[in-house]
Amino acid sequence: MILYPAIDLKDGACVRLVRGEMTAVTVFNTDPAAQAKAFTDAGCAWIHVVDLNGAFAGQPVNAAAVEGIVAATKVPVQLGGGIRDMATIALWLEKGVRRVILGTVALRNPALVKEACLRFPGQVAVGIDARGGFVAVEGWAENSEVTALDLALRFEDAGVAAIIYTDIDRDGLMGGPNVEATAALAERLTTPVIASGGVASLDDLRALKARAASGIEGVISGRALYDGRIDLAAALDVLKD
Repeated sequence: MILYPAIDLKDGACVRLVRGEMTAVTVFNTDPAAQAKAFTDAGCAWIHVVDLNGAFAGQPVNAAAVEGIVAATKVPVQLGGGIRDMATIALWLEKGVRRVILGTVALRNPALVKEACLRFPGQVAVGIDARGGFVAVEGWAENSEVTALDLALRFEDAGVAAIIYTDIDRDGLMGGPNVEATAALAERLTTPVIASGGVASLDDLRALKARAASGIEGVISGRALYDGRIDLAAALDVLKD
């Protein structure tokens, strides 16, 4: 199972939010590129990056920081936040991002996701952020009436590289991931699922790994890595095959 250390970008800095609230922010590093290099030097095989400002603005905002991360690391980077048209998808992939994450646009314009998957095979993921089981969009500021499962099923035949499932109610609270909901989603899909939200301990990682057979391929962790609740080397050891 792959560990994706998270770098959430706000105003050029590496931060973490609580339940996606832009006012509930903690700055962990003002040099995102250095943070990314630290993760990769420790053995991480991927980096997960989110342009938080971009998610609200609907277009890239922290471009310089993202480019710095890509330049500073030799491992693949996946990026989400404000990517809502083909031109932006192409731009980031040309700049060296390995995989783009489409969130709001997956709900608003599913045809774009399918077109992007055809044009860039294996380089498009869908981010599904759920609050109470229903998809939230626009940087989590708006709730929809579509369930996470219904949205994921729309892309089963599209060639999506992964579904990144975030339980917003768990995100940033260190209360543990919603293992059952994540596994239940993964079991209904052929697309691999990456778990996100609430991971706070090695036991949380063990619980997710125990459900790997359901289709959970990876896990994203942020705050717990920054504040020391999870030792990175130990986490990589727990998740290795």
